[in-house]
Amino acid sequence: MRLLRFIPIKLTLCLVLGILLGNYFNLGITISLALSVFLFILLAWIFIKSGKKHSILFGTLVGLTTLSMGILSTALANPLNYKNHYAHQISIQNESWRLQILEVMKPTDFSTRYIAQVQGLGNKKTSGKVLLSFSKDSSETLLHVDDELMALGTAEEVNPPLNPHQFNYKKYLEGLGISHQLRLDSSNHIVLDSLSSTFYGIAASFRNKIIAKLHIANFGDEELGIIQALLLGQRHDISEETYNNYKNAGAVHILAVSGLHIGILLLLLQFLLRPLEYLPKGKTLKLIVIVILLWGFAFLAGLSASVIRAVTMFSFVAYALYLNRPGNTFNILALSMFFILLVVNPLLLFQVGFQMSYAAVFAIVWIYPLLQKLSYPKNWFVRKIWQLLSVSVAAQLGVLPISLFYFHQFPGLFFISNLLIVPFLGLILGMGILVIILALFDFLPDVLVKAYNFLIGLMNETIAWVAQQEAFVFQNIPFDRVQLLLAYAIIFCLILFLTKATFKRTTALLTILIGFQLWAFYTAYRTTNTKNLIVAHQTRKSVLMHQNGNHLSLLTNDQNRVQRLATDYLVAERIASISYDSLKNSYLFNDKNLLIIDSLGVFPYQQKQVDYLLLTQSPKINLERIIDSLRPKNLIADGSNYRSYIERWKATCDKRKLPFHYTSEKGAYYFSVEH
Repeated sequence: MRLLRFIPIKLTLCLVLGILLGNYFNLGITISLALSVFLFILLAWIFIKSGKKHSILFGTLVGLTTLSMGILSTALANPLNYKNHYAHQISIQNESWRLQILEVMKPTDFSTRYIAQVQGLGNKKTSGKVLLSFSKDSSETLLHVDDELMALGTAEEVNPPLNPHQFNYKKYLEGLGISHQLRLDSSNHIVLDSLSSTFYGIAASFRNKIIAKLHIANFGDEELGIIQALLLGQRHDISEETYNNYKNAGAVHILAVSGLHIGILLLLLQFLLRPLEYLPKGKTLKLIVIVILLWGFAFLAGLSASVIRAVTMFSFVAYALYLNRPGNTFNILALSMFFILLVVNPLLLFQVGFQMSYAAVFAIVWIYPLLQKLSYPKNWFVRKIWQLLSVSVAAQLGVLPISLFYFHQFPGLFFISNLLIVPFLGLILGMGILVIILALFDFLPDVLVKAYNFLIGLMNETIAWVAQQEAFVFQNIPFDRVQLLLAYAIIFCLILFLTKATFKRTTALLTILIGFQLWAFYTAYRTTNTKNLIVAHQTRKSVLMHQNGNHLSLLTNDQNRVQRLATDYLVAERIASISYDSLKNSYLFNDKNLLIIDSLGVFPYQQKQVDYLLLTQSPKINLERIIDSLRPKNLIADGSNYRSYIERWKATCDKRKLPFHYTSEKGAYYFSVEH
């Protein structure tokens, strides 16, 4: 299929390219706006002068104008480009903040977190979003969307990951427009009487009312957590064990109100509202009712970003079904993507949920009909199973590279999970909406509660059984950005080849396959020739990581607490084997020595100068005397030390002009290791 013959797809690709350029090269609002206006005027002038809409020059200018719109939309979406953003006005001292809660985030074991809109800083009116973090023992008052508060504090920049290949929470928050955080407790903030309510606040309040009504009903804890996730977009109450079961079974998408749920809801509404088609202009009326009900469900789910994205996309899909022209489906999907990125938020392009939603839908629209052509069983039951399997395979093929890139795992039994659950998801969603409506009117019968509780429990048990087949869960698969792009190129060329095998398509497929293999050989060679020695950051523990080719040695006195650290590193660096050993007091590498002083504070006297001195476990030492004795060239302190000791050591090193590296501030320390 020649997808690029569709104009909306061409324009969407240009917009995406513009957003990518705008993200990596921030030109600012003024330059981006001037560029867009210039290209638009030039485009209009050429169109008026020549009137040729099909010339190469006109098409090129349309593409460049669309690209400039992507750059401009990215600049407008970047809050730091505005002069009144709080980041341009904060100081290092405590300041008075006026805030309004925008979103309640999932709490951690140590804190409750919120995203807040900054309304004022001191006496100045400001803008921007900030992350609020309350320690759990500091305040018993839970905040809600639209709550306003005054706080006294100092904004801190969100730290990048301190260890290699860890999840970059700083980058994630930047994608949400957040660059700083405020740490608050019960003594430095007061909640104000809120004078205004936003549409999001009303939606969140309505959702909280539903959750309160469901808590009154006699649902099990696990079942209630799943119900809240399926229908209300709230995954806070799902246990870690249940979440991992869904992830390992390849069914984690069920737990997020996303394209799958809205798509099933759309098909359900298409079926239930079919009688409207017999009325005058019934098809148009049916479309209007469906779109209204879809957005009503979005309101029910709290109008989260993922829900708005999914409902917007499927509102366009509903229009495509209304037109009843299969060839227009790609156009409509591209237009929905164009609209969401240009109007809603261009930064959605960098969110995993957005990428997976569109990858899955495009794959289903393109690959599913091709799979149906391979076979069309005459038996109704077998045909339905084949259709479900085809949808599952198409969707999984569409998201497979993204899943490997972000999560480094592949659930081999995904098709079983989808065959067992997806056919009944329409019933589960429909029954759930009925449960919510009856609960709101205090008319929820016990028999319906028991039936729905049993249905959700049965789904959980099914998912748990699939997840227990550990031999089919392939984890810790190395997959980088180059492989991501090459994998999609392979899938694209493979589908074209299977549709119609030509010499050009065969050549293209084989060329990309060879390129994928060459990249795999290159990364294996690079790993084999890599040597690293790293002091990792670990709270209250000391860890040395030594990579020698594809083998990793972890030197630590507590192996249990470094499993996540080791896994992240071995996946990213393509490590084949790993070993553990306890920490010693000294090491020699590349003719340079490393001396470690732990809590005992004991160190050997030696004539030779120390290249690296590592302080761990808060040793009670006289650092001045040690520096005079050992004459270290570099001093390192890891996360196992008391912060009060760190301040004292840092002052001593500053006075002696000695390089000092504290892993809690500067991240892991990389030794220079030559081959």
